[in-house]
Amino acid sequence: MENLNPKYNIQQLIINASKYVDIHSRRLMKLLEPERLLRVRMVVETDDGIPTPFLGYRGQYATWMGPAKGGIRFHCETDEDEVSFLCMAMGHKCNINRLPFGGGKGGVKPNFELIRMLYPEREKYIRDSFPKKISPKVREDISRKYEEKIRLIIGPDQDIPAPDVYTDGQVMAWIMDNYSRAKGYTVPAVITGKPVILGGSLGRDKATGRGTFITALEACKYLGVRDFEKERVAIQGFGNAGSVAAKLFHEAGFVVIAVSDSRGGVHNAKGLDPVLVEQHKIKTGSVVGFEGDQISNEELLSLPCTVLVPAALENSITENNASDICARIIAEAANGPTTAAADKILFQKDIFIVPDILANAGGVIVSYFEWVQGREQLYWTEKEVNERLSTIITESFRQVVERHDKYKKYKVDMRTAAYIYSLERFEEAGRLRGC
Repeated sequence: MENLNPKYNIQQLIINASKYVDIHSRRLMKLLEPERLLRVRMVVETDDGIPTPFLGYRGQYATWMGPAKGGIRFHCETDEDEVSFLCMAMGHKCNINRLPFGGGKGGVKPNFELIRMLYPEREKYIRDSFPKKISPKVREDISRKYEEKIRLIIGPDQDIPAPDVYTDGQVMAWIMDNYSRAKGYTVPAVITGKPVILGGSLGRDKATGRGTFITALEACKYLGVRDFEKERVAIQGFGNAGSVAAKLFHEAGFVVIAVSDSRGGVHNAKGLDPVLVEQHKIKTGSVVGFEGDQISNEELLSLPCTVLVPAALENSITENNASDICARIIAEAANGPTTAAADKILFQKDIFIVPDILANAGGVIVSYFEWVQGREQLYWTEKEVNERLSTIITESFRQVVERHDKYKKYKVDMRTAAYIYSLERFEEAGRLRGC
C-alpha cells in the first residue's frame, strides 16, 4: 500500500537525490529532519461561547542558510508530520531560488483528542466551522494567541511567517500587530503577506499563481510548445493561486477548459472565462453551477490537456489515478500534490512535471521582496516586483532543467533534479560554515 505520509516521502526524495551529490553524511542527516519543531496549545472561545482547545505548530529547517521562512495554515488535518514536510519543502524551495532563508512552516488546528474527551457532541460543529466559517473575532483570537506561543522563535532575523491555506493578509496583520506590541515598536519585517498599507508588497497576492504560470510557460518552451492558442489547461483548486494562474493562462491565449474547488468542478471544451468563473464563485461560494459540464475533482485530473495545474492540497495525484492523467505538463501550484508512487507512473508516461518547490515558489520569492522592503522601508512598484520574480524563477527553472538533462540517462525526473540542485547548494554553504 502506498505511503502517503508527506514527511516520509520528502525524506525519500532527499535520499534519492543525494546519490548524485557529493554531500557529507553529517549534513545529509541534518537535512532529513526539521531542526526544530514547536508544539503549542491554546484555548479560544469559539462562536458558540464555549472555550475550545487548539494546537499550534511551527517547524524550522536548515537555518544555516538564513532565517526560517514559510507560511501558517489553519486546517483541521494539519499535524506534526505535515508541518515537518512543509518546512522541509520550504527550505528546498528557498534554496533552489537562491533566497537567503531556511525553511519554516506553521499550522493551527482544533485539538480533537481533547474535544472528544470533554464534549464529543461538539466535534462535528468544530469540524464544520473551522476554519472557513469562524467569525472574524475568533479568527483574530486564534491568530493573536498563536503568535504569543511562537514568539520566542520568530523575528525578522529568526523566522518570518507568511499566509498559507485558509490564512490571509488580515491574519498576518494581526500577527504583526501582536508581535509589534510586545516589542514596543512596529516591526513590519516579522511577517510577509501583509496588506500593502501595513508594509506588504505589491504583487504578493498574485505571486504564487504568477510563478506557476511562468514556470509552465518555460516548460512549454522546453518541450517545443509555441502556439498557445491551441493548448488546453485544467486547474484543480480555484483558490488564490489557481484563479490567478487561470487568468494569466487565459490572457496568454491558452484555453482554460476546466476548473474546480472543494465542492466540484466545471468543464467546457470550448473554454472558460476565469473572470466570469471567479464572479460566479464569489456570488455562490463555488465554481459548481457555472455554465458547462459539472465534473468531480477526480474527473478533472483525467481530462486531456497540455497543462494540468494541481492547486489544492497534498496527495491529489496518487498511484490510483496517475495512470488516468493525460496532460503533457503538470505544474504543481499546491505543495506535495503528487505522491512518490504517482511520480514513477507519470515519468513512465513521459509527463513533464514542474515540481512544487519550483512551480509555486512565486509566493516565497515575493515574500523575500517584502521582507527586504520592510527592512529597508523602501518599496517597489508592482512592475518591478513582477520583473524581479520572473528573472529569479526563470533562472531557477534553467538550473533545474540543466540537472534534469545532465542526469537523464539515469532517469532523473524534474523533481529529483530540483532536489539535486538544492543539495548542491546546501552542501556548499554547510561546508563553508562548518555545519
